[in-house]
Amino acid sequence: MERGGCVYIMTNKRQSVLYIGVTSDIVARIWEHKNRAHSGSFTDRYNCGILVYYCFYPHIEEAIAAEKAMKGGNRKSKEALINAMNPEWKDLYDEFLVQ
Repeated sequence: MERGGCVYIMTNKRQSVLYIGVTSDIVARIWEHKNRAHSGSFTDRYNCGILVYYCFYPHIEEAIAAEKAMKGGNRKSKEALINAMNPEWKDLYDEFLVQ
């Protein structure tokens, strides 16, 4: 059985750092970032606890390919993705908790 995936972007309070990740369980993964479950990780070191972008894919392989393409892009292209979905750069994690 194939499992879907999600590409997401996290940032810090000053929006000075962007972190791109991929997961098959967005709620659990963002919880780990917010609660610094992986001490010393990139998101822990740079205080990236704000979910500003996400995109679901039907197959995890598609999500992985999209993540690689996004990581290869420049910051301006990443900001354009965020602005298209979330122009206020608000934390989108709460959207998952009310469902």
